[in-house]
Amino acid sequence: MAVTEERPITMAEVVSLAGDSEKAEEIKKFIKQFNKMDVEKALEMKEELKALDLIKLKDEHIVKIVDFTPKDASELNKVIIEVSLDSDEVTKILEVTGKY
Repeated sequence: MAVTEERPITMAEVVSLAGDSEKAEEIKKFIKQFNKMDVEKALEMKEELKALDLIKLKDEHIVKIVDFTPKDASELNKVIIEVSLDSDEVTKILEVTGKY
């Protein structure tokens, strides 16, 4: 099997793509310990964050935000340590995460 595409995905997406094998069930069980969001909500939040069109946010940052769903600026800064966001950007992101 060859890798044809590489892209970051949320933990909820991993659960939905894992399949039905015994190994997949172990993966799902492990991820569900950390992830409480279903795939539909995760994808919805991901699209809302992309729609903000913030140049500093790459796909891998958006996936981290969806997975951890930060509730305040402090939590957001812990999730995305490699990017310096201004207060307006932080506010926009937290408005989206606050819905979930």
